[in-house]
Amino acid sequence: MMSRREKNQELDENIKKEERQEKIHKGIGIFLKIFFIMIIIVILLLLYMHFIGAKGLVVREYKIESEQLPESFHGFKIVQFSDLHYLTTIKEKEVEKIVNKINQLKPDIVVFTGDLIDNQKTPTEKELTSLITSLNKIKATTGLYAIKGNHDYDTDYFNRVFQETEFKILNNNYELIYYKGNIPILLTGVGSILENDCDIDSAFSYSEMDGLYTVSLLHEPDVIDNIVNKYKVNLALAGHSHNGQIRLPGIGSIMKVEEGRKYPNEEYSLGNTELYVSGGLGTSMYEFRWFDRPSINFFRLVKETE
Repeated sequence: MMSRREKNQELDENIKKEERQEKIHKGIGIFLKIFFIMIIIVILLLLYMHFIGAKGLVVREYKIESEQLPESFHGFKIVQFSDLHYLTTIKEKEVEKIVNKINQLKPDIVVFTGDLIDNQKTPTEKELTSLITSLNKIKATTGLYAIKGNHDYDTDYFNRVFQETEFKILNNNYELIYYKGNIPILLTGVGSILENDCDIDSAFSYSEMDGLYTVSLLHEPDVIDNIVNKYKVNLALAGHSHNGQIRLPGIGSIMKVEEGRKYPNEEYSLGNTELYVSGGLGTSMYEFRWFDRPSINFFRLVKETE
């Protein structure tokens, strides 16, 4: 028969055991609450980045001054759009809005710097026709130009679409642009280095380019080093990096891609060359954007006086 003391000890041990079990249960409950709250936060964040962060349209406006710019080009307007990645977060209605915004800016030339249709998407004939119809609504006083991005090589969609528009494809070649005078500027376009189609020498093969104000279109921004090591460029316009697509305040891009790691952000001054990298419109790999709204670039060229 147990003594009173032994009974009390057993009772104390049972109470302590119950208290330990209660603490464990409380700890598990708190952990599960935190876990489910974190899951809800992540889901809400992903929904925000897809349905809100990847929507809308921002116009980034830049004033480009140069003494070398011909007087006749003072006030010349360039609109750049890039990385449409059609059928990701950019569908038919979004393309219509982009085209309307471009036309509101009343550009003199419009340039597209690659990745028209995401290479993971297969558009229907109806979707291709819709895209062609929308692109044919883009208006510019002087010209429309496009270069290929790395997503534009796996299929023939890029060529099929642009061949049915007024866009001229610059594939490792150049164009002389005249505007209100007889002194042109030089516009060059190179192919994708990721697809082994970047022939810089061909793009800059104009024999009388010395002294001309030069605008260069390139898809992957890191290619600029290869260009400026050999040729003079005043203004370079690139895409590809999406400026990171997912960015953090004070940190910037946290998603960097090959040939877009050195120059992922919006703008760089490289000696006498100003490089602007479009944040793009659609999405790649992941259909999310964070602190990086879809955008187009709007440039005003200004003759700088001495």
